[in-house]
Amino acid sequence: MLRSRLFLLLAAVLLAPAGGVNTQSRNLDIYWIDVEGGAATLVVSPSGESLLVDAGYPVDDRDAKRIYAVTQLAGLKKLDAFVLSHYHGDHVGGLPALAKMIPIDRFYDHGDTVEEVDRPRLDLYKSVAGSKRTIVKPGDVIPMKGVRVDVVASDAKFIAKPINGGGPNTLCASAERRAAVTPENGRTIGALFTYGSFTFLNLTDLDWFNEMELVCPVNKVGVVTIWQADRHGNLWGAGAPALLNAIKPQVIVVNNGPRKGLGQPEAAVKSITNPGEVDLSPSYAYQKIAKLPGVQDIWQGHLSLAAKDHNTAENLIANFEETAECKGNWIKASVEPSGRFTMTNGRNGFSKTYAAR
Repeated sequence: MLRSRLFLLLAAVLLAPAGGVNTQSRNLDIYWIDVEGGAATLVVSPSGESLLVDAGYPVDDRDAKRIYAVTQLAGLKKLDAFVLSHYHGDHVGGLPALAKMIPIDRFYDHGDTVEEVDRPRLDLYKSVAGSKRTIVKPGDVIPMKGVRVDVVASDAKFIAKPINGGGPNTLCASAERRAAVTPENGRTIGALFTYGSFTFLNLTDLDWFNEMELVCPVNKVGVVTIWQADRHGNLWGAGAPALLNAIKPQVIVVNNGPRKGLGQPEAAVKSITNPGEVDLSPSYAYQKIAKLPGVQDIWQGHLSLAAKDHNTAENLIANFEETAECKGNWIKASVEPSGRFTMTNGRNGFSKTYAAR
């Protein structure tokens, strides 16, 4: 009898560490869901908590269905949090349909300040969020077990003190400044996700003018591992060099569409410091990030048909088709506790592993 009990006790001791290791071995997963030039980024923490930033377009519930499919791939029964970056149709449009497909516990947004043209989308969002809504300001931390989510920008305001090792930015003195685009883009919620040595900066549609507010004269967000290209890779009105050379991204993810964002010149953008000197060539946006010191790879949601000769390597592009034929393939980052992370292309299964600097 005593031997039997000792055997059971020994078995329990031997098995317990294995169970603990399995519990801790879950990675931080980030999915960039193809909403064809809109935005939808799903973050699933090692604890299993989930946070979705934006919900794409409303068109025929296409984007809601794509987001829901990825939540099922990730094994989710609900979304713990939904963050609406701002009230543009390519970010909030898919939310009503998505909310009917999967429960959403909490909603975060930048508040009620909108232009009149955006008020219907604000009202739409409020009708879905109801009493579960929280307005966030810079400096707030969105709860997510195991991952720190710092709100660095909201409602055209920015964190007061640097985080993540940020400090004085010597690039600001001679940096080009460009005029703001639509006010709602400037009100975008920007967030820095931190998991050990790994950092992910998602500024969604923050424009050049407001990027400068975030990093000049002080870089308030430090150096990051992954940067999701602002404004879908439209780097005429975003991607200020004073930002890019300060945050020094290791990997860049561009959530563009086949003819939106990367490679689509924006003639309306005006330079404040160099009037009349905006480069509108289709190669401008891609070359800007491809030549950035320290960038190891650029992953794209779509082949840019607006600039066919200026795209990343084909195995790093998730979708090649025009909208009607598009399969909606995703890009995923899976981050280990050590900071090592693996990027995977949902189209072809190609993956590449990096060590977070």
